[in-house]
Amino acid sequence: MKNIDLPKGKKIYFASDNHLGAPTMEHSLPREKKFVAWLDTIKTDAAAIFLMGDLFDFWFEYKTVIPKGFTRTLGKLAELSDAGIPIYYFVGNHDLWMNGYFEEEFNIPVFHKPQQYTINNTSFFIGHGDGLGPGDIGFKRMKKVFTNPLFKWLFKWLHPDVGMKIGQYLSVKNKTLSGNEDERFLGEDKEWLAQYAKRKLEQQHYDYFIFGHRHLPMTINLNEKSIYMNLGDWITHYTYAVFDGTTLQLKKY
Repeated sequence: MKNIDLPKGKKIYFASDNHLGAPTMEHSLPREKKFVAWLDTIKTDAAAIFLMGDLFDFWFEYKTVIPKGFTRTLGKLAELSDAGIPIYYFVGNHDLWMNGYFEEEFNIPVFHKPQQYTINNTSFFIGHGDGLGPGDIGFKRMKKVFTNPLFKWLFKWLHPDVGMKIGQYLSVKNKTLSGNEDERFLGEDKEWLAQYAKRKLEQQHYDYFIFGHRHLPMTINLNEKSIYMNLGDWITHYTYAVFDGTTLQLKKY
């Protein structure tokens, strides 16, 4: 379990599911500018920033080619990282194919699986949330295909103009790839990420479980000492979480 010491007056921020580039670059630009403005406001007191996946609606890193666009976001992340603010990136189901660019260019570690942290003696279980919990069998099968080394090797041989066009089309149109869930609250007993968190608690205690993926901001008390929080998104809700060393709050920008 990784440990983060939170200095007095500093905070930890969490955000997820921007899906930049969807449905088109033109339509996502106002959302991108809003997100960058938020990053600019939190840089004064951020001890660390957790980006919880699906920052892009589609992302694929060829060996020497990076997808065009997202200049404002990438520039701001570089600025914050260069200023000494740690940023942690958790891969989602839309940006599965990250392959070293964030680590090399921005000094931002990238995680493909959930991670555990202790922040000021408070324990966190953190991940994007895709493929966890009961159900979602179709997506879990498709994820195995998309993360298969042979599939990735074959895809990279497509010309980037062709590969990116195919990926962007599927990401917007295909529910299996996009993970377009119904944003209706299912109820505390039926929210599958909450069920997953409850099962994890049978093995080990965590004060907070933080996920994205559902696009629906929610906070559920798992028991008297543990809370599950979903971060919502930056498409409809513009929500994020902030931890001040004592409490975790879900807020709207």
